[in-house]
Amino acid sequence: MGEKKEIFTDCTLCYHSCGCKVTVEHGKAIKIRGLDVHPLNKGRLCPKGAAALKNIYSPERLKHPMKRVNGRFKRISWDQALDEIAERLATLKEEFGPQVLGVFSGSIGVENLEMAGLVQRFKAAFGSPNFFSVESVCYRMRIRTRQLTFGRYPVEEMDSNLYILWGHNPDESDFPLKFALGENLKKGAKLVVIDPKRIPLADRADLYLRIRPGTDGALALAMMNVIITEDLYDREFIEKHTTGFEKLVSHVSGCTPEWAEEITWIPAGEIRTLARLFGSTKGASIFQGTCTQDQTANGTQNSRAFSVLQAITGNINVPGGWVIIRPPRFGNLDLALQADSDPLGTDQYPLFSEIWGRKSPYGVVTLVPESIPHTLKAFLVVGGNPLISMPDSLAFGEAFGKLDLLVVHDLFMTETGKAAHYVLPACSHLEKWGVAYTYNVCHGIPYLMLRKKCIEPLHESRSEWRFLTELAERLGVGDRFSWNSEEELVAFELEPSGLSFNYLLNEKPEGDFYGEKQYEVPEGQFKTPSQKIEIYSETLERAGFNPLPSYQEPERSPMSGNRKFLKAYPLILSSGNRNRYYTHSQHRSVNALREKNPEPLMEIGPETAKRFTIEDGDTAIVETNRGHVRMKARVSERVAEGVVLVPHGWGGEANANVLTDAQCREPIMGYPQMKSLLCSIRKAEENR
Repeated sequence: MGEKKEIFTDCTLCYHSCGCKVTVEHGKAIKIRGLDVHPLNKGRLCPKGAAALKNIYSPERLKHPMKRVNGRFKRISWDQALDEIAERLATLKEEFGPQVLGVFSGSIGVENLEMAGLVQRFKAAFGSPNFFSVESVCYRMRIRTRQLTFGRYPVEEMDSNLYILWGHNPDESDFPLKFALGENLKKGAKLVVIDPKRIPLADRADLYLRIRPGTDGALALAMMNVIITEDLYDREFIEKHTTGFEKLVSHVSGCTPEWAEEITWIPAGEIRTLARLFGSTKGASIFQGTCTQDQTANGTQNSRAFSVLQAITGNINVPGGWVIIRPPRFGNLDLALQADSDPLGTDQYPLFSEIWGRKSPYGVVTLVPESIPHTLKAFLVVGGNPLISMPDSLAFGEAFGKLDLLVVHDLFMTETGKAAHYVLPACSHLEKWGVAYTYNVCHGIPYLMLRKKCIEPLHESRSEWRFLTELAERLGVGDRFSWNSEEELVAFELEPSGLSFNYLLNEKPEGDFYGEKQYEVPEGQFKTPSQKIEIYSETLERAGFNPLPSYQEPERSPMSGNRKFLKAYPLILSSGNRNRYYTHSQHRSVNALREKNPEPLMEIGPETAKRFTIEDGDTAIVETNRGHVRMKARVSERVAEGVVLVPHGWGGEANANVLTDAQCREPIMGYPQMKSLLCSIRKAEENR
């Protein structure tokens, strides 16, 4: 305990899993730095990663299990908590069936394979199919759609010749890409920014296009029109590796830049310039925002359009383009497909749940509020805060108040925790073992690392493995959690990858590459029914949707024609813009980060501010048909006029998801339309 040591591990605060080295002395972590030899972050850490120890040792961390009694939380033991939770779950299961349980894992569970996997394993062992995650509002749509097109999931190679940042701001949300982009711009790479806000990177761009939120699909179709009519497509690649191109030609014949200009606000000449640049560049990549294009009425078709643009220009499996990398094989933790029934939403959004026999474990989270209490009566929330992070917080809050049982396992008392019957203290990423993998590094080669347990769990916190194993034992399904230690669990995960626990602990503590990058397109690379890239998707057609990329206007739009609604809500609302100091609702208790970004800011352009008599620094009210929030106004000419940008993750009167609507969904996969709603703004009374 007394020796000073340096441990190589990873950061689990976002999906990148950057390498870091932690100095531990007398059992306490005293320093954290970036790991120089890690190929992704190369010794650098973002502000959140650099402040990780302040978060871990925060005095606000949950210290012991608590039970809500008569509206107040009372300290209890782990044994009492687990006994009572198990008893209530068993009673509900006996009376109503196992499907009454819903489990939720937040964004941290996307990066933490053990968290997400064990939560899924627990619900499957219990017999419920209902696993929910941020994956059903963010990113999974992109994966599903690229699978529909390519049969696999190609990723953007960070070393690119042309970066199209399409609703993506690496300065705030993609730390490794920020540095890769900077290095390659110096070498002559080109940059395009498409965003309703002129982000700082746009000042360095070769082209900046100010787009109306929610109209990305129209711009993509117009680009296809130009690329095809001006013969800028890769004929050889298309003939050899795709199917349906001839149908695309006629499909986009009317999607001229002039047509798109009316929809997107982007001048036709700029659309042609972008299309010509993209069509003439080999090694170009579209970097779409993490969920920018997903959370619109056209979400699935947006991702389809981006995939087709990459394909018709031959920017698949080429240096700087999208590259198909085989993911590592891991031992199966989730038991995700063993329940007797399908996850919530499978009947309404079948392509989100299954394509070609490949099933997804996720339920459609936008259906949760309307499914409580008649379908769902108990919820287990691990590493998430759905009452802030999911759309329509008012609907979620009202629904969660009707649950017979709500259990939250987390580091801090979250908004969801405050509504729970039981709140249980969780371990941070430095207090447990795990697997860390990076599927897209600067040189396109995937990387695998062992997440080491650097310090003992603080206070009475427990890892997901220990918590769920002991709960499973009390429910009579402990045989599904047969590992005797976290180390044994992680060794099981790693075994199929070819990199063993001992190898990554003792021989390669800094991590190792788990595959080789191959740019050629071998026979059978595209695991679609046709064995080719499917520009025309018969799978979409059979499901009743357009088999070719198409455009659908936002459900709530200035072009919708609903005069009464437009009069009440005349501005376009785009919620969820990110910030480098926070991940969703996390890290706001860290003073060093809070000082950098102390409060939420609603952003509008100067003409919009003048129209509504709002000045920079005023407190303003933003309102939709669902609710209203209060935020300080930032007036900036960088923001498109007629658009209101609000950040997410803040609680109280600034919770942006009070403005969003779980009923306003993308038609193919059920995602919420959070990026292109309508709102009104007004100056708060205290400013008058």
